[in-house]
Amino acid sequence: MKYSQAKQGRIFILRLEDGEVVHEVIEQFAREHSIKAAALIIVGGADKGSRLVVGPEQGRVTPVKPMDHILGNVHEIVGTGTLFPDEEGNPLLHMHMACGRKSSSVTGCVRTGVKVWHVMEVILFELLDTTAARVLEPETGFKLLKP
Repeated sequence: MKYSQAKQGRIFILRLEDGEVVHEVIEQFAREHSIKAAALIIVGGADKGSRLVVGPEQGRVTPVKPMDHILGNVHEIVGTGTLFPDEEGNPLLHMHMACGRKSSSVTGCVRTGVKVWHVMEVILFELLDTTAARVLEPETGFKLLKP
């Protein structure tokens, strides 16, 4: 385990609008408000055609080949995530979302494009005084958190 400390800063309440792409809107908001790091929770609806990363094709094989899942209809969602800068200082959202419809659900990462169905509500907790960043790990091809 590796760790560092941070302090809580501002708290933002966001309403994402119909058709917006979750990671794009949140990362843009972070740039506009000089948010370097944050923890987030989200609830609302994901639209048909939203894309999730739902795991690697094969377990512990490198390079990692992610699997994609496209929502075939509107789903209720709940999610949580973190936002940290990459090596160039760009805010990168890492958020997992559980999406349910009737008696089935799917959980995955939003980085390939989850679209808002009418509304999603986000609470963003800014983290201050941290040097944590997302750094490219060549073996996996992921930008992993370096506390």
